[in-house]
Amino acid sequence: MDNIEQNEDASTIMRGTEADKAADYANYFCSYAYLYHQKQMLMDHNRMRAYHSAIMSNRKMFEGKVVLDVGAGSGVLSIWAAQAGAAKVYGIEFTDIAKHARVLVEANGVSDVVEIIQSSAEDIQLPCKVDIIISEWMGYILLRESMLDSVIRARNKWLKPDGAMFPSHATMFLGAISFEEDRVAKVGDYAASMHDWSQFTDEMKKYYNINMTPLDDHFDREQAQYYIYSGLWTELKPEHLIGQPSIIKRLDLNTCTIEDALGVDKTPYSITVPFPATISGFAGWFTVDFAGSSANPCQKRVTLSTGPEGGYTHWGQQVFYMQNAIVAAPETVLAGEVAMVRQDENKRLYNLDISISTNGGEKNQYKYEIP
Repeated sequence: MDNIEQNEDASTIMRGTEADKAADYANYFCSYAYLYHQKQMLMDHNRMRAYHSAIMSNRKMFEGKVVLDVGAGSGVLSIWAAQAGAAKVYGIEFTDIAKHARVLVEANGVSDVVEIIQSSAEDIQLPCKVDIIISEWMGYILLRESMLDSVIRARNKWLKPDGAMFPSHATMFLGAISFEEDRVAKVGDYAASMHDWSQFTDEMKKYYNINMTPLDDHFDREQAQYYIYSGLWTELKPEHLIGQPSIIKRLDLNTCTIEDALGVDKTPYSITVPFPATISGFAGWFTVDFAGSSANPCQKRVTLSTGPEGGYTHWGQQVFYMQNAIVAAPETVLAGEVAMVRQDENKRLYNLDISISTNGGEKNQYKYEIP
């Protein structure tokens, strides 16, 4: 797969100076060093069942093979790969949770197979190529945290040409939602904050003869960004979803590039409202599939969904509310374009840009942070 590696300048995460790496650790990796964070992920039973089923139902792919676990965390995926018959498993973990992973590997009787190495995926040196790369790299709405960059670099350097990725494919969805109780509460929080600011500026003038009103517009934008125009973690129910969601990106993890992982290019979407509904905003989520590769397909394909229909996952859904809801009649068509772009100040985080028109009318443009 060496011919896939290209455009390395497109992303600088975990590459560059030691100061850059220290800042990245402080801003991102450090939270993964805590057991409470690992516990949150290990208690996500949809996540756990999908990975366990994908490995154990495809034992023939693992028997006698060399496996690389990128971002091994507490080492559970590495342990499962050994239990499925792998001859050797390298678990790569950047944070100090690697010390706990070694304890668990020993306690579960697979220390003769699993080697936990504390390193970044970019810096690791292995004695051989690997047959399978397994990783749980997905962030909110799939791409947040930008860990996919590291997985792709590891794949390009260490995966055999006939190897397989676990998971192997990923799909991102955008759906329209009706959740007025939650949207109205967020808009109410924004209105309360602006009322409080008005009282504050009045008091500053009355008691201290300071005119704060030149900052009114800036404070308004700041609070609207915080309360309304930021993606929110939400656990939606199927009934909140209106119409059929649109697919906004697909990734084949066996072949995708760093450029593919940068975000979502401006992509059209169209959602038809099937019945009278008040559209509160949009939501994004993803699925990943364990299907292997064309050279080494899985005997049993497993899908992990983080959509409203799948029940709880720690990823939830990212919700993007509108300040003013859309009252839609049956057969109303919501259409526009959506893009996800990495933030300039933090390349692990994203902004979502979306345009919305109703039945081909005037488009309104919105920009949301995904913190």
